[in-house]
Amino acid sequence: MPPMATLRLFPSSSSAAALKPTASRKRGLFCCSCSDESLTVAITGATGFVGRRLVQKLLSDDHKVCVLTRSATKAASVFPATTYPGVTIAEQGDWERCITGSSAVVNLAGMPISTRWSPEVKREILESRVNVTSKVVDHINSASADARPSVFVSATAVGYYGTSETDSFDESSPSGNDYLSHVCREWEGRARQVNEDDVRLVLIWIGVVLGKDGGALAKMIPLFMMFAGGPLGSGRQWFSWIHLDDLVELIYESIKNPEYKGVINGTAPNPVRLAEMCDRLGQVVGRPSWLPVPELALKAVLGEGATVVLDGQKVLPVRANQLGFSYQYPYVRDALKAIAKEL
Repeated sequence: MPPMATLRLFPSSSSAAALKPTASRKRGLFCCSCSDESLTVAITGATGFVGRRLVQKLLSDDHKVCVLTRSATKAASVFPATTYPGVTIAEQGDWERCITGSSAVVNLAGMPISTRWSPEVKREILESRVNVTSKVVDHINSASADARPSVFVSATAVGYYGTSETDSFDESSPSGNDYLSHVCREWEGRARQVNEDDVRLVLIWIGVVLGKDGGALAKMIPLFMMFAGGPLGSGRQWFSWIHLDDLVELIYESIKNPEYKGVINGTAPNPVRLAEMCDRLGQVVGRPSWLPVPELALKAVLGEGATVVLDGQKVLPVRANQLGFSYQYPYVRDALKAIAKEL
């Protein structure tokens, strides 16, 4: 590891004390009006698609970030010290000190699910979420009451609801019965073990995140640019999506605003059928959406993992709307147009 990366590892316990929130911050949960107050936010999954943008958002508002990682080398390559001076990198042995020195913790860790699901992969998908969440919760709970982070924002996914072409789901809907539902229940169950007497818990169930540098669009756009784009499977399955910037803003509000508690669907207010989404994508990149990908072809490539794209669910962000969250991109057309301008 380069010397600069080593210098940015989590500091000694005496230095770590400087990162701890003040007593006034600990006693008064965050509110939107205190956005000028500097926070320290510990993040798992910070090197991922969503995590990278969240780190940038926090730093742009003069907050500090502690990246909780298994690989300091990888984290230092994503967040070089010269470009990200507000980032501290903590490997697993230093997670506890980093968490107790933070104002908030955001849990985004998890192995990608869009792959062929062998029994080993399915076990790793589950364990990558459950184990990290358990470790974070244990560190939060073991901290003294005046040193605990004030808020814990933990991601899960809309896979919790199962799939349907006809039903709509919101935060009051029951869980489904498939593999992804099981993963989400276990994942959420670990997060709910946090001590909610002292820590505000926010569970964000995330839909398909749209952005040019990752997620579904990073795989779909090259196909459209080669005139090979089109719906996956029947195209009638529901596509519950959210623009990356809106998701990051939702997480940021969840950190700051004490009204944000419990389950909040991380989706845009206007889900679409997948065929419409592909039509819109073809329009904004100037390519046709005429070459459907057959269900059999997807199953040949992804196996059981094809259910992620072949099935769907119509998920509505009822709680975010009640809270008055303002979406920059409520319609998929506008979200795709904004992303296309960055290409």
